Amino acid sequence: MDEAARRAAPLVVAVLVVIGAILSSQRPAVALAGATVAVLVTVALAVRAASGWTLALGLSVAAAGVAVVCHDHPANLGWFTICVLVGWCAFAAPAAIALTFGGVLMLGFVGQWLVYSDESGWGAWIAGTAFTTVACIFARRQRVLLDQLREAQAGLADRTRAEERNRIAAEMHDVIGHALTVSLLHVSSARLAMDEEPAEARASLEEAERLARRSLEEVRASVGLMRSGPADAAPLPGAGDLPELVESYRRAGAPVSLRVVGDPGALHATASLATYRIAQEALTNAVRHAPGARTEVELRVEGDATRLTVDSDGPPGRRTPDGVGLASMRERAEAVGGRLAAGPAGTGWRVEAVLPG
Repeated sequence: MDEAARRAAPLVVAVLVVIGAILSSQRPAVALAGATVAVLVTVALAVRAASGWTLALGLSVAAAGVAVVCHDHPANLGWFTICVLVGWCAFAAPAAIALTFGGVLMLGFVGQWLVYSDESGWGAWIAGTAFTTVACIFARRQRVLLDQLREAQAGLADRTRAEERNRIAAEMHDVIGHALTVSLLHVSSARLAMDEEPAEARASLEEAERLARRSLEEVRASVGLMRSGPADAAPLPGAGDLPELVESYRRAGAPVSLRVVGDPGALHATASLATYRIAQEALTNAVRHAPGARTEVELRVEGDATRLTVDSDGPPGRRTPDGVGLASMRERAEAVGGRLAAGPAGTGWRVEAVLPG
């Protein structure tokens, strides 16, 4: 029960018991005493924000005060106070307590009816009390479900934002990691050839510049896709771009080979991008941790499955503490319904991804 309703409840009770006292057949002093008890108890319960059995017992005392005021007259409008009390209990206490409290008050009306059997109005108050109890319990349940739904939506929004941040981080990690690794190979070659082979050094620097520009375009494309949507963004690379990816490592002096079986163009866009990014990260790791070792890339597109294998002959070297690259590859594979395995194979390291076709 919210704060506003809890503050309003004693006021409503006070108005109804005053009306009941005016219409009461009791002596004024007795009616005033019953009304005072009902009002003071409800005010105390509201101030303390009582709930559970404490609330039910307090409201029972208030109901007794109402019964004193409206005693033996079913036509007295003060009996509406009982409906307010059962509604209060239904909104602020568990359903079992509210049902028990409502049942006790209905038994009170039954007792009045048995004593004053010639009055049929007690049946209406029994029905009204039952209806108010059940209706308020259902209303409270709906409010609880609505609050839970809002919390779930808020949690889903937070999780979506976190997943989006992780996706952006993975995309930037793959693009920038590849660019820096290959550019570093070209710059190293240019430095070694600067004195003896100026033309070769110049070509290496030009290739590093070209790669940096292309990587910058990929970063812009990724950011544009996140901001504007697929319709307004430049196309992202896919499995069909693997030959160019492998060639960029060859131009940098890395012994990398590629074998493609099947048609990479048959892959849907999401799986195609995942294939490219996994191969990109696997090659980056191979060149970084086992420089100079032969690396073989094989892509098989067969039926409903696509298998990408990246084998490096050299030892894997020291693994980075965060393991971001391996985690990123695994997440990309699982995001499209595939799986990824990475580990020692022979004298080197193997990354194998199986993705749906």
